[in-house]
Amino acid sequence: MSNRGANTESTHDELRGEQEFVDGLYARVDVLRGDTEHSVTDALAQGSTPMQARLERDVLVAERSGLLAALNAVDGSLCFGRIDLTSGVTHHIGRIGLRADDTERTPLLIDWRAEVARPFYLATGHTTMGLRRRRHISTDGRRVTGLHDEILDLGDETRTGYEDPSGDAVLLAALDSARTGRMNDIVQTIQAEQDEIIRAPHRGVLVVEGGPGTGKTAVALHRAAYLLYEHRELLAKRAVLIVGPNPAFLGYIGEVLPSLGETGVLLATVGELFPGVKATLTDTPRAALVKGRAEMADVLAAVVRDRQSLPDPVIAIEHDRDILMLDAGLVGVARERTREAKLPHNVAREHFEGHILNTLTEMVAERIGTDPYDGSNLLDPSDITQIRDDLAENREVWAAIDQLWPRVTPRRLVADFLAAPEGYVSQEDADAVRRPVTRAWTTADVPLLDEAAELLGEDDRLSRARAERERSSQVAYAQGVLDVSYASRTYEFEDLDAEDSEVLSAHDIIDAERFAERHEEDDLRSAAERAAADRTWAFGHIIVDEAQELSPMAWRLLMRRSPTRSMTLVGDPAQTAEPGGVGAWADILAPYVQDRWEHARLAVNYRTPAEIMDLAAAVVRAERPDFEPPASVRSTGVRPWVRAVDADLAGAVEKAVGELAPAEGRLAVIAPRELHGELAARLEGVEAGDEPDLTHGVVLLDPRQAKGLEFDSVLVVEPGAFGTSDLYVALTRATQRVGVLYREGRWELPVALSGVGR
Repeated sequence: MSNRGANTESTHDELRGEQEFVDGLYARVDVLRGDTEHSVTDALAQGSTPMQARLERDVLVAERSGLLAALNAVDGSLCFGRIDLTSGVTHHIGRIGLRADDTERTPLLIDWRAEVARPFYLATGHTTMGLRRRRHISTDGRRVTGLHDEILDLGDETRTGYEDPSGDAVLLAALDSARTGRMNDIVQTIQAEQDEIIRAPHRGVLVVEGGPGTGKTAVALHRAAYLLYEHRELLAKRAVLIVGPNPAFLGYIGEVLPSLGETGVLLATVGELFPGVKATLTDTPRAALVKGRAEMADVLAAVVRDRQSLPDPVIAIEHDRDILMLDAGLVGVARERTREAKLPHNVAREHFEGHILNTLTEMVAERIGTDPYDGSNLLDPSDITQIRDDLAENREVWAAIDQLWPRVTPRRLVADFLAAPEGYVSQEDADAVRRPVTRAWTTADVPLLDEAAELLGEDDRLSRARAERERSSQVAYAQGVLDVSYASRTYEFEDLDAEDSEVLSAHDIIDAERFAERHEEDDLRSAAERAAADRTWAFGHIIVDEAQELSPMAWRLLMRRSPTRSMTLVGDPAQTAEPGGVGAWADILAPYVQDRWEHARLAVNYRTPAEIMDLAAAVVRAERPDFEPPASVRSTGVRPWVRAVDADLAGAVEKAVGELAPAEGRLAVIAPRELHGELAARLEGVEAGDEPDLTHGVVLLDPRQAKGLEFDSVLVVEPGAFGTSDLYVALTRATQRVGVLYREGRWELPVALSGVGR
């Protein structure tokens, strides 16, 4: 910070003034929280009546509005900025909004998402938006530690001593700060191009494309927070879904939205989007590719149709000392009539049952009701109804229906298909996806389960009957309670005269059904919690990170969750690595919205220094000469290095970790999965697994696990084992330094790395 243009006393006054504001702000927060430890006055601590009454009122309002949850979620940096308007008005900007206790409810802190806060992010010396000064406030908990002022009105000669000539000090400090293993919000440093995307209208599909380090994930998360602020009533009911590539990534971003006061969002991987299932197995690349194809929807539809079978050759049903024969012709008619209704399999079963019962009823009626002389039917409608009712009580009839049109669960259907896929896919594809029936699933299985659930539907007659029985039981119990109440009241007042006995009882003001309703348990789950348990939930908005990696079948699943097609898709086609990934945005969206989608591109790389980005871009250009990476905003002067090692790769990695590991921050060792066991055994405190602890000083990952993450330093091991996209991802995770180790002769070193210094 510079003190030019101001004396030390004035700079101290500025810092003291901001500290007093922050102290007052937290005094208000403490009142709302009911926090007597940091109480604004001794009166509150002593529980004086007026202050206590106001406290109780404020806490109640805060609880009902969701403000209390937000206050408990945000971190100590509640206020981070100030804008001084040329009109003389001053606004402080923070992660949430707070108002004073006065009658006008004067804003104390402006929520960063409010329209009045936009100049904090968009104003420039050329377009001041009415600002005289923009101030960034740095805090450590409740203590103000620094001020950075940008002068936008050059005609204003007032100086504080905290002027930042470049205007980038806060941004660069954030970029250079040590990583913690958890993503931080960027609310203090949102750039103009990012702000435009964050505040874009939420209807329809918005694609946000950007290379490594452009902040696309952070922009997507802040967009979720903005949409929840701007469309609270709608999205609080329907919830927002954020889909990430893996559990480690979700853990990495998990604290961003709570730090912005938003907790009602569901974060999930595709492997977690079928209630009751969590993907724990891993597919081979070939199996994932086959399962992800759009053609799998037709394959599963064929599997379902094959469950609607015909007798071979007949099914004999004993009924009333007679044998009824269901052959393929009779059942075929019932099956086709049922299929004409175009209902899901399990839902359509009721129609099939009706057709079979009608067929059998006609068969019985013809045998016992036909006049042997003239062939006329001697049965009246009541006789026909009785025959049908008798058949409906016959267990053999239902055994036949179960055989011909069984109830099927999605898990059973998909498990049976994977156990015997022959006849539905090519022999090569069948060999790739075949596995024994198991209760464990892969990520690529989950869209198949969802597709199966859509094809099967749910025959809810049994559940509705069970619910009705429970309801009747509750009403009967309530009636019993009321009867006891009435009997007690009658006994108590039986000696009173007529006038005194006109005392209302429970019977007079409520009936048993309403009484039962009052004692039904309320569903206290949040919208996000209810959505997680309901496969058919329609989300108010869906954000998909690393969207280019999802397969066509995964997109079918997600589009069902968003019937309004309100989505933000974030990704980079250049980083597509999954075998079933669609990659191109037009290919992803054409089946659902044709060309009715918006595209935004982030072109500035904030994370990756130019030295590292140059090397990563060279890797891609070896395959795609026209590739253009995002432009890095900074250079560290530290170039990546590449070294060949002898047979002791693990020892070389151990030594390199000691060289690269920052005093503060995080180091990622990105290596082929097959080497993880060997490396974890050599690196102290490092574990191999699907869900690594990203807060550990050194983390062992493969490139797919590293997607979307960032570290201070990265050590890439055996780059020749990676495809171009995976290597590009691995090299661009670092904010400071990158090293590469390889053994000669095992995997061929990529050409772009061959000339890099040691």
